Amino acid sequence: MVLAPATKTSPKARKSPALLDFWRSTIGKKAVMAVTGLAMVAFLLAHMVGNLKIFFGPAEFDSYSAWLRTIGEPVLHREWYLWFQRVALLIALVAHVTAAAQLSRRDRKARPVRYVHSRRPKATFATRTMRWGGVIIAFYLVWHILDLTVGAVHTDFVPHHPYHNVVANFRVWWITLVYFVPVILVGLHINHGFFSAAQTLGVNRPARQRALKVTGSVLAFVITAGFLLVPIAVMTGMVA
Repeated sequence: MVLAPATKTSPKARKSPALLDFWRSTIGKKAVMAVTGLAMVAFLLAHMVGNLKIFFGPAEFDSYSAWLRTIGEPVLHREWYLWFQRVALLIALVAHVTAAAQLSRRDRKARPVRYVHSRRPKATFATRTMRWGGVIIAFYLVWHILDLTVGAVHTDFVPHHPYHNVVANFRVWWITLVYFVPVILVGLHINHGFFSAAQTLGVNRPARQRALKVTGSVLAFVITAGFLLVPIAVMTGMVA
């Protein structure tokens, strides 16, 4: 019996890392958007609560600001926690925006022909403003850092005196307007995005839909109202 010569097997193609494959998938990008979005909502809620300390006077507010720089001591050096937080938020924001842009591009490629007007699905105002609203929010974040964090564009910035800096800021009407627009857009973003995140993460069951929508709306309202209270209080003289 003559045996056939053994055939050489071609080397297996290298598999890309599972995490990279997950990121490349549509569900992966949606999951990244959901997780990073919820993380940023949690930060906004905590940041908003901290901002409301301004109603207790300059000593309380400045003391709170100073405490933020000491979180983690003595294990961490001064301000290390703040820098870890900033880097994490920046990574979350970049991942969130990148996933959103790539999903939008995929959606357009999958449906190159626009809907006929009569067949176009109805969309809420929040949904329609998600794209350009996100761009405005991103530009405002840069302004906010230059204004109240480093004082580069603040005309009366005093280092380590956040109470003074905030009050001086919101006495200028156009700066208050610049603040109002992105804060309202953030609220719209949360109102739409919270329910979408719940759907992506699989917690959106028929019995929970109403509760999730109400939760998203309440979160959006509380965060928006909380952030807007400060400039309103300064403009009306409640905080001076």
